[in-house]
Amino acid sequence: MAPLKLNSKNLSQILAAGKAQVPTHHRGSAVKEGIVHVGVGGFHRAHLAVYINNLMQNYGVTDYAICGVGLQPFDATMRDTLRSQDHLYTVIERSAKGSSAHVINSINSYLFAPDDREAVIAKMAHPDTHIVSLTITESGYYYNENTHELQTEHPDIQFDLDPANKKAPRTTFGFLYAALEQRYQEGLNPFTVMSCDNMQKNGSISRHMLVSFARLCNPRIANWIAEHGAFPNAMVDRITPQTLAMDKITLADNFGIEDAWPVVTEPFMQWVIEDQFSDGRPLFEKVGVQVVRDVHDVEQFEKHKLRLLNGSHSALGYPGQLAGFEYVHQVMENPLFHKFIWQMMQEEIKPLLPEIPGIDLDEYCNTLIERFSNPTIMDQLPRICLNASGKIPQFIMPSIAEAIWVTGPFRRLCFIAAAWFCYLNGVDDSGKTFNVDDPMREELQALAHAGGTDPAKLLSIKSLFGDDLRSDKRFIQEVSTAMEDITRDGIMKTLPKYVK
Repeated sequence: MAPLKLNSKNLSQILAAGKAQVPTHHRGSAVKEGIVHVGVGGFHRAHLAVYINNLMQNYGVTDYAICGVGLQPFDATMRDTLRSQDHLYTVIERSAKGSSAHVINSINSYLFAPDDREAVIAKMAHPDTHIVSLTITESGYYYNENTHELQTEHPDIQFDLDPANKKAPRTTFGFLYAALEQRYQEGLNPFTVMSCDNMQKNGSISRHMLVSFARLCNPRIANWIAEHGAFPNAMVDRITPQTLAMDKITLADNFGIEDAWPVVTEPFMQWVIEDQFSDGRPLFEKVGVQVVRDVHDVEQFEKHKLRLLNGSHSALGYPGQLAGFEYVHQVMENPLFHKFIWQMMQEEIKPLLPEIPGIDLDEYCNTLIERFSNPTIMDQLPRICLNASGKIPQFIMPSIAEAIWVTGPFRRLCFIAAAWFCYLNGVDDSGKTFNVDDPMREELQALAHAGGTDPAKLLSIKSLFGDDLRSDKRFIQEVSTAMEDITRDGIMKTLPKYVK
């Protein structure tokens, strides 16, 4: 039997075939779109949209369907794909035990901002909208890592601050402010701004950036947002690699579904969120979300995840790509890398982490090793490596800074930093070139070329690295030595020096 194109008309046949889980809950005009989500990529469709789908399917929730929003020109592909499928898509969960397919029904509509920017503002301002959620990546926050302030000098922010452009903004903050100004004038509560990005203090950063932006537009509205708005901090986790052409073929062959853009992910997912909402929220607890009391509770979970999972991803990504590997699981299959990751977790990261009641860190580390080793996910290293200027300062450098403070071991962490500095040259150990995908690429590569095996020029970027790193002789020596060894001998000959 030929695969069925994924759309509303064919849902009943897909359900009858019995190969995939298919939702039966209401959608379209029968539901209210209580969430507007900016940045509908793979992670959103594998995470928040799945939680909302489960609430709609299992608990009859009808007032928190999602309206997706794309701000960038490249989002046109997502617009066209979702519209052609009545905003349905498939999540494929893969593990060594097998695969399953789930049709997701929670994205009810999609707005492409370049088509109609005022429509996006009106949607956010609508009384039915209770939450505006974000997966806009680190660069979308215009956050200066060194000063912790909004990058007000950025051309996009300058454009949106111009009153002439208020109805046609470019940035997320331009849209949020315009919509909140409208709600203020209409006497509505501000919607909750809910960051789902993989950033420490994502809610606090969202709040500070938006209030800073608003203060430059209208101090009265800025004060209203600061007093009445809500920006919950959250920790999110689910490995979601890029969708490959083969994934679509496999979905059609094994599950009988023709989907132009399915999402591939792992069975594991986690979401810890602070219970801070300004205009109501779904009962997330019913579908496994850990809703906690305050930001401190989130930060404990977040620190575990960012430093162990994301830090280890960095440790697999940059050295792995230099060594010529293609996928995460291939790096983990190498005995040296496997030992390196485990020893880094146990000896250099775990001793710096807080204890959380009921959480066994060794068990968590074992789970991570199992997830990294999953051969069915086919998680490509370039995905792990992209946008490193927003990741390394969060995932690796905080552990190094704490190790400096307590004079703890950090040689493996320094090796990762050195590997990233070498990676910036865009040439692996065999001489093969690769693309460095980073919003700061030009500046980073210029400094990497100028510095050679001396990390000083790269460490001089104050928006990424603090004085505590630049002034520590032990750190500078470790990174310099590792860079020299990697440049001369390559990753695989250097790695044994960091493995017991």
